[in-house]
Amino acid sequence: MNAQKFHRTSGKKRPLVQLIIAVIILICVNVIGQYFFTRFDLTAEKRYTLSTASKKVLKKLDDIIYIEVYLEGDFPSNYKRLRNAIREMLDELRAYYPDIEYEFVNPSESSNDEERINTYRLLQEKGLQYTTITQHGKDGVSQQIVFPCALITYKGRKMPVQLLQEQIGVSEEEFINNSIQNLEYTFLNAFNKLSRIQKPRVAFIKGQGVLGDRFLVDIASTLSQDYTIEQVEINGNINALTERIPKDSIGMEYRISNKFNTIILAQPTETFEEKDKFIIDQFIMHGGRVLWLIDPVGVSMDSLQSQNVTLAAPLDLNLEDQLFGYGVRLNNDLIADLTCLKIGMITGYTGNTPQFGLVPWYFFPMIIPNTNHVIVRNLNALKTQFVSSIDTIETPGIKKTILLTTSAYSRSMRTPVVVDLNMARQKQDERLYNKKFLPVAVLLEGNFKSLYANRMATELTDNPIIGFKQESKPTAMIVVSDGDIIRNQLYRKNGTPLELGYDQDMGTMFGNKDFILNAVSYLSDDDGLISIRSREIKIRQLDRTRINSSKLLWFNVSEIFWQILNVVAPIVLIIIFGTVWTIARKRRYGKKV
Repeated sequence: MNAQKFHRTSGKKRPLVQLIIAVIILICVNVIGQYFFTRFDLTAEKRYTLSTASKKVLKKLDDIIYIEVYLEGDFPSNYKRLRNAIREMLDELRAYYPDIEYEFVNPSESSNDEERINTYRLLQEKGLQYTTITQHGKDGVSQQIVFPCALITYKGRKMPVQLLQEQIGVSEEEFINNSIQNLEYTFLNAFNKLSRIQKPRVAFIKGQGVLGDRFLVDIASTLSQDYTIEQVEINGNINALTERIPKDSIGMEYRISNKFNTIILAQPTETFEEKDKFIIDQFIMHGGRVLWLIDPVGVSMDSLQSQNVTLAAPLDLNLEDQLFGYGVRLNNDLIADLTCLKIGMITGYTGNTPQFGLVPWYFFPMIIPNTNHVIVRNLNALKTQFVSSIDTIETPGIKKTILLTTSAYSRSMRTPVVVDLNMARQKQDERLYNKKFLPVAVLLEGNFKSLYANRMATELTDNPIIGFKQESKPTAMIVVSDGDIIRNQLYRKNGTPLELGYDQDMGTMFGNKDFILNAVSYLSDDDGLISIRSREIKIRQLDRTRINSSKLLWFNVSEIFWQILNVVAPIVLIIIFGTVWTIARKRRYGKKV
């Protein structure tokens, strides 16, 4: 009898002891958490784990960051998903840097049309861009203006950030998914730019018949927001790209240092002197990065439009041996592609009145990025003009990555070749377009060998003023076989420069600017922040095809069945589990002893 009584007493005390132990454990965990910060991410793709580069940027911050997000209101489900993902990302960032404050603002909340229009105008003046959502409802088609943007403030500096990345030929669901995947990079890149004390230096090389300033206005202006932009003419000056810095306070010895992080050669058309090539070569050997935008073939669209026929011929730039040594060969061919831009031209006459229309121009390939590299990931289609193909050369120590290619329906024509504008009016024989994915942009990374190794006199290679190096430190360069990729159009009526990537014939914005910005960022970014863009977050969604096939269910509304299933099923499962658990406990502990 006493044994039974003891058993009952100890049984009653056991839950109390377990509760006390649990409380003690919780207290210990909280105390330890005050000194050691950690988070556990149980998602398969680690969507709630910030990259090392992101944490590095957050550690550099030392003031409050205030973020106004203008994506608030009653939206379609895809835009609600983007809004929720933005909120989750900001909460994740705040977990690592508590001085992040954010607010979601609805710019369309006013019922007064004039007030809403004024609000839209003010947001646009701040650099925020709106997008129009088209919805099909019971009352017909309606349109809604939304600002998928944020305005970030840090130490009195403000920066507009576009959170939605629309893409040509991509469904709304896909480009919103891509935008969600890039949120970490978008925010951290903005934080990095706002907190940066000294901007990286980027130089446009002048001379050699490169593009004039009016064709580089937009990209130079955009780059100047994040980089110190200069124009440099080499002209044989040994110190054009490098400088001598004293190694000690006395200044008796020197080391050679590059003046710039990256240099850009934008569509040169004249021959390079050997001395200028040597200066560029040594800039690379000392760790400099280069964005080569080279046309190996010369052809003029202006002369073509005035005469209907022109000759495309190789350009003598004297860069073939240098680029070959680094790992690429620019071919003297001209690519035609069935996936191309359209140009405006006379398509017929009504009486004596010419009729204008848009016709495919096969020598302007529309390049759709199809690789997963961070430079071109999720980019919009790019427009090119008279582009050539690129071959990669087996070069020890150099990693080569194809960034851009033509479509699966391309044609390569050896030059010189006659280019006839009437080709746009003619039906093409698709059998001739049998070349697939011809490379037009290549990233080269590694330790490059100097073009002038073992070719120079000893008195020059040993001269400390020159500081000659035969092999580079790890560096990178990007070679694109089209200089027009960086060229902004001029408005036909008054010659005003247009935004890079905008085509006034098609009225379409292409991804040229984003490509150049990503390329310069990749080459100039020592923090490796752009590597965040390679992350892929899988968006697990309902099967839209199966939803649409269920339209006969539940009052002929396609989504009601699956919405109820997703909402009710978890609750029902919890009730069933709780009931079974309660019955099991009663059977186990409800027996008389």
